[in-house]
Amino acid sequence: MGSFFSKYRIVGLVSLILLSESIFFSPAFPVTKRLVPSVRVASRREVEVSRSAASPTSPTPSTLAQNNNQTATDLLNQGLQAIQSGKVQDAIAAFKQATQLDPNLAAAHYNLGLALRQVGQLQPSADAFYRATQADPKFAPAFANLGGALLEGNNLQLANDYLRRALELDPKLGFAHYNLGLVREQQRDCKQAIASFKKAMEYSKNAPEPAYHIGMCYLQQSKLDKAKDAFRQAIKINPKYSEAHYNLGSIWFNQGKLQEALEAFRKSAEANSNYPNAYHGAGLVFMQLRQYKDAVQVLQFARDLYNTQGNLQWARNAEQLLQQAQNLNYQPR
Repeated sequence: MGSFFSKYRIVGLVSLILLSESIFFSPAFPVTKRLVPSVRVASRREVEVSRSAASPTSPTPSTLAQNNNQTATDLLNQGLQAIQSGKVQDAIAAFKQATQLDPNLAAAHYNLGLALRQVGQLQPSADAFYRATQADPKFAPAFANLGGALLEGNNLQLANDYLRRALELDPKLGFAHYNLGLVREQQRDCKQAIASFKKAMEYSKNAPEPAYHIGMCYLQQSKLDKAKDAFRQAIKINPKYSEAHYNLGSIWFNQGKLQEALEAFRKSAEANSNYPNAYHGAGLVFMQLRQYKDAVQVLQFARDLYNTQGNLQWARNAEQLLQQAQNLNYQPR
């Protein structure tokens, strides 16, 4: 058992799938779903496009009011440099000053929205993306991220509308297809969600999330072989995709392939040592293998991590399973 932890140090949204009953217990698997839409800093090309598309009546940098001899464009660039240095609050302050100096500078509103979302200020970020779309009605990434922010706020209809507008402006915008796929997945329209995720894969070839969510859709449809293929594709793009390894392991477990499941859970823990589902899954495998001492160890880790992360329901589930493992471990065999 020590090998499960020898490489790893000992933190999504979770939903349930019920696995077949064993002779010992009726396990339930938490299945992690990544629903956070794509967030990124505007590329230099996007910044330049948004500047050039600003209203013809907007003031030029040379005529803008000065703030410590800085123009809005200076502050925008200062904010981008702060983001690259990991100084998000400094970036937010710079972007805000830029929007005050030039309310028509769409790139400043857009990057302000991204930075605010990065620190969890969802409504202010949506407001900033909306102002970016008003400053530049042809700025497709602003519409796409506005749709993403609305999706996070569970406003699916408005999210759908803005994402469709983004794709009208730029049909090859991969993360807009991805966010639209997330909307459709939330609406349980798996067929259309898969179509959107496949488009996202076409235009964002290095992003593993679309393949992962295709797998989640196939899980909803109980198409397990297709789900496994999709999770493998996500792992091929990103070998450290802990959720993909975990969900692949849960399928193997459900199909009775315990060694394959255990290996998948090990890889999930290796990718993210603070991911409790990986230890919970390993505990289920060890219970099936009657390796109760090993089950106790991993389930203790799972319980403690769930508690640390505030996931009290799954902490209780892990505790119940842990008690079963402890009782079975002490019984004479």
